[in-house]
Amino acid sequence: MTTLLERPPAPPRAPSGATPPQRRRRRWIGAVATPVVVFLFSSLLTFGLGALSPSNPAAAVLGETATPADIARMNHEFGLDRPFLVRYADWLGHALTGDLGRSYFTTIPVSDSIFAALPVDLALAGLAVLLAVLLGGAAGIAAALRQGSRLDRAVTFVASALGTLPPFAIGIGLVVVFSVLLKALPAGGYVGPEHGLGPWLRFAILPALALSLDIAASIARQLRTSLVAQLGEHYVTGAVVRGLGARRVLFRHALRNAAGPALTVLGMGVPMVLGGAVVTEKIFNLPGLAQLTLQASAQHDVPLIQGTLLVTVTVVLLCNTLVNLALARLTPQGRRS
Repeated sequence: MTTLLERPPAPPRAPSGATPPQRRRRRWIGAVATPVVVFLFSSLLTFGLGALSPSNPAAAVLGETATPADIARMNHEFGLDRPFLVRYADWLGHALTGDLGRSYFTTIPVSDSIFAALPVDLALAGLAVLLAVLLGGAAGIAAALRQGSRLDRAVTFVASALGTLPPFAIGIGLVVVFSVLLKALPAGGYVGPEHGLGPWLRFAILPALALSLDIAASIARQLRTSLVAQLGEHYVTGAVVRGLGARRVLFRHALRNAAGPALTVLGMGVPMVLGGAVVTEKIFNLPGLAQLTLQASAQHDVPLIQGTLLVTVTVVLLCNTLVNLALARLTPQGRRS
């Protein structure tokens, strides 16, 4: 019988868990691989919706007097008589090089039409996100620092009220107040930033506000809740006892740890900004990507619809990837790894 002292020593156990470099590598691979997979799936869905549509682009282009032979000839010119997967692979390959095809009706390259309208959406979305961060961040921090006060209750009430209003209702209200009653800002139209920051802001501030207030309200609520929780943690009390200034404790410690939920809301708000632009552009008469998509849908211009959807998905994925990377660096687990 073998005693414990006579037994051979057990082989050393492999350390459990991954090392910090391995965790960083996995995080970067996940940050890149997930958007790529989503992009490929979205591109297949986008192309499929256009390719499997019951409308016949050739018949729409030729008109009601077209004969079946004319429609078949036009389908061949458009490449619509080829197998679905062959058309998808060809379309995606060209799209990755910036070639999104040509409009069936105007024969203008789709990429030219999109990149003429896209700067309007990017400028408005950027301004809307900036306003949402500034307004929501300031309101959330002020409410958390004065927990239980009238200011805290006012921020909570206003944020809850704004969260129930869609962007088009906010946009109409802003037009009535600032354009009709006060006559301080134009009710519609657009001037690009290349004409000067002041003229651009005059036309962009109202639609950007309409798109940002809902997100700002969500940021304020999330930041207020998480910051109140962080301010009650022991590390904050210890930092104060050690003599650190209140501003340093707030911005370098508590706010950094509390920003995660607000950043998540911001990442979810990017699709909301682009989705809300469809109605907002109509209200403010803006020549953006949403209006281009609506016009293409009315004409059944399949290449233009597919191109605008693909570009929109790409912008959303890029923004969400940046937010996820920032979130990984702000969380304590991300900083330790």
